[in-house]
Amino acid sequence: MSHCSADRSVSENSTHQRTRVFDIKMDIAVEQANPPLSQGFGYGIVIGLGALFSLGMIATTWALKRYQNEVQTSEMFSTAGRTVKTGLVASAVVSSWTWAATLLQSSGIAYRYGVSGPFWYASGATVQILLFATLAIELKRRAPNAHTFLEVIKARYGTYAHCTFMVFGLMTNILVTAMLLTGGSAVVNSLTGMPTAAACFLLPVGVIVYTWFGGIKATFLTDYVHTVVILAIIFIFAFTTYATSTVLGSPSAVYDLLIEAAKKHPVEGNAGGSYLTMSSREGAIFFVINIVGNFGTVFCDNGYYNKAIAASPVSALPGYVLGGLSWFAIPWLAATTMGLACLALEGHPSFPTYPHRMLDADVSAGLVLPNAAVALLGKGGAACTLLLIFMAVTSASSAELIAVSSICTYDLYQTYINPKATGKSLIWISHVCVGAFGFLMAAVSTGFFYAGVSMGYLYLLMGVIVSAAVLPASLTLLWKGQNVWAATLSPILGLICSVTAWLVTTKVQYGEITVETSGANNPMLAGNVVALLSPFVFIPILTLAFGKDNYDYESMRAIRRGDDNDIAQEAEVDLQLVPGENHSAQAEEEETVMLNKAAFRSRVITVVMTICLLVLWPMPLYGSGYIFSKKFFTGWVTVGILWLFFSSFCVGLYPLWEGRHSMAHTARSIWQDMMGTRKTPTIEAIQGQTSETASQDKVASSSEKAMDNA
Repeated sequence: MSHCSADRSVSENSTHQRTRVFDIKMDIAVEQANPPLSQGFGYGIVIGLGALFSLGMIATTWALKRYQNEVQTSEMFSTAGRTVKTGLVASAVVSSWTWAATLLQSSGIAYRYGVSGPFWYASGATVQILLFATLAIELKRRAPNAHTFLEVIKARYGTYAHCTFMVFGLMTNILVTAMLLTGGSAVVNSLTGMPTAAACFLLPVGVIVYTWFGGIKATFLTDYVHTVVILAIIFIFAFTTYATSTVLGSPSAVYDLLIEAAKKHPVEGNAGGSYLTMSSREGAIFFVINIVGNFGTVFCDNGYYNKAIAASPVSALPGYVLGGLSWFAIPWLAATTMGLACLALEGHPSFPTYPHRMLDADVSAGLVLPNAAVALLGKGGAACTLLLIFMAVTSASSAELIAVSSICTYDLYQTYINPKATGKSLIWISHVCVGAFGFLMAAVSTGFFYAGVSMGYLYLLMGVIVSAAVLPASLTLLWKGQNVWAATLSPILGLICSVTAWLVTTKVQYGEITVETSGANNPMLAGNVVALLSPFVFIPILTLAFGKDNYDYESMRAIRRGDDNDIAQEAEVDLQLVPGENHSAQAEEEETVMLNKAAFRSRVITVVMTICLLVLWPMPLYGSGYIFSKKFFTGWVTVGILWLFFSSFCVGLYPLWEGRHSMAHTARSIWQDMMGTRKTPTIEAIQGQTSETASQDKVASSSEKAMDNA
């Protein structure tokens, strides 16, 4: 009898708990059914800003063609003439690496694990950019005329390896773009009520248009604008949270509320259950997943190689190093601000889900930052968030469009379909691929939404799918001994092992494989680690089994640029006057000397910075179990704000200073056109401008040399 009564009591309690959870979900759903902004506002931002950027890029492309002789050849579309300077390279790296997840996922990690989350996110995704600087230099040294990294694979290993890495490259672009659109559309839906499917299809439209007209140069220029806007909005959030808010208004107030939050719902696995400690078990697991996954999305994404190819020889190394260091502050400060503000404000009536905590599904969907912004600034915060996410989604999407377009144009069409393609046909294929991939990914992202796959899930999954290609891709440029079998088979075998480890861990730990169970930390950790590390086993075995290679890199140097004479003739412009087209043997020798010097510097700089960010800074705080004092937390926030000022200088002001001569020349030419006094420039005058630019590059190189000697 007692057993029956106990069973009945447990059943009643279980039913009561399920009913309570259902009621909470319904309450939150009602709250979210009344978004802070109207659908009209959402459509205005998504369509209006997209149209504004498109018109601006069309006008810029026309001005560059008229006043700077930048005819949209196939080379210019894909490589920007290989003349992009340090500041624009840095801002493009920051913009391309600032995904929706950079802001949304990092804030969600801060909400779950406290102050450790933003740092683990930022450091775990900065080192890849810093280390990639070494690969960027090697790419420019080994294959100065390449358009994509996959051309290098083809030149060294042949067709089978080329097709293998093409698949991994396209999978990377598909996953990254899907994550951008799923995260961005979820925020647009949350803030404006715009249907998620509509947001998935409308967000890429403006990007497709301006990328179509401007190519990779358009992505560099719009990346600059996007980056400046993102930095400005993060400053607004930071100063509101830590200085001017009537609810928070200081690091001290945020600190006190985080102490209260830890008492109400302590974090399992954190030292003392506190949100104010770097010692976090789950945070450390995320850190490992983050590092592994981001190696895949940088080293396997053709977009980052595109930017390295587009950079001038003297700008590749400083561009990537400054870009990586500048990017670090964005997720660190944004999440330290908005993730912690969300925790601090959950008990305040201004919070969208008050009096309930956020649902885990909403945290995974990326709604921590939007909820915190609405609680802090009301409709103004919602508008800032919508603009922020629009900029993050569109800037990174443009890089993905160019990456896929380059692969389809040079690695698929020109390599296997039409080896004698003219510049005109290459441009046509590039345009078609930009449009087709953009709308295809809109459809795929909509499918992910209806399948219940969120941005957070895709973020953790990326490493499982693509990270097996990281080591063989890197060794292609760094080690002459890797043979074709190791390069071709190790990514495939690594992918099989990683997917097996991921799904088996899910089944063993949870008894079933669903979206929810397979997206948990431990299965994702197993899959990510196996993906990155398994090639360390396969490559030596395959190298020993089939013999060590002794590659001389000559076939990479034999890659030739496209023939754009037909486009230049149609535009009635001398091809030698187009930036990047006037390349001589002497100039190539000078570039090689500069790149050889940069190769050693890049290895030293990137290794030292990686050790600082991954070991010397965080590990003492993690190992000691230190819980931040109020003064330490205040200093932590202050350093983040100062670092963002440094980022603003590097990617906001420095590109303007570097481009001051070109901007002055363009403005002067437009004025002369309006006054009717402009003369058609002669070949000698344009060559004089080219010489002036070259001398500026030499001055920059001499300055670097002087710094090295010092």
